[in-house]
Amino acid sequence: QVQLVESGGGLVQAGSSVRLTCVASGSGVLDMDVMGWYRQAPGKQREMVATVARGKSPNYADSVKGRFTISRTTTQLYLQMNSLKPEDAAVYYCNAKVPRKVAGFYTDYWGLGTQLIVSS
Repeated sequence: QVQLVESGGGLVQAGSSVRLTCVASGSGVLDMDVMGWYRQAPGKQREMVATVARGKSPNYADSVKGRFTISRTTTQLYLQMNSLKPEDAAVYYCNAKVPRKVAGFYTDYWGLGTQLIVSS
């Protein structure tokens, strides 16, 4: 089991920077493989923002490349967001994937999300 708690959202102005943090806890934290940030804006589907697997290079959505940076430690995941735009406003969710015993299958864990509002 993995519990994820996000923090760092809020109301910011366009062009500013924000850092999101996700703290992971539980018996499965040492088994987490891919961790990532996803976001969901009102009326839209949840989308991947950035992911990073243990020991591998990060993966970013095209819309955030060059502006956002994802990083992780054993139990924490960060998202540094620079040059924020109004279209970045959304609820941001932390995700962790823990491999199952059957190769190629994962259990997904999600946090409750943190809301980011970007004013123009």
